[in-house]
Amino acid sequence: MTDSAAPFASTPLQYEEVIALLRSRWQASYDLQLVQRRGRLYLQVMWAYLEQQSFPLEADAYEARLRELVEVLNNLRVGEQVRAWLSTTRDRPRLGKAMSLALDPAADGRSSEFLL
Repeated sequence: MTDSAAPFASTPLQYEEVIALLRSRWQASYDLQLVQRRGRLYLQVMWAYLEQQSFPLEADAYEARLRELVEVLNNLRVGEQVRAWLSTTRDRPRLGKAMSLALDPAADGRSSEFLL
């Protein structure tokens, strides 16, 4: 048994999981951004999405950016928080209005690496 190893507080997010959540909830691959305001971090679901003709990124650039964002979220140890929010929020992205989740990073001080 390997119970002696300290596991993650939750299973890390995966790119494929985030895409599946976005598409199952809103039938589109929305743009996600990490934003800092007043010393807090927020995950925002923007109103633009990959399937939109005017979306500024190609599919491979969108995937690379989202994979990087997922890695940052996992490093902040907020994967379960993001997973729960994307699965249960009743809000939906609307033109000109991003949806925001105030992140509550692990209390180990690592979030300061991401705050400038």
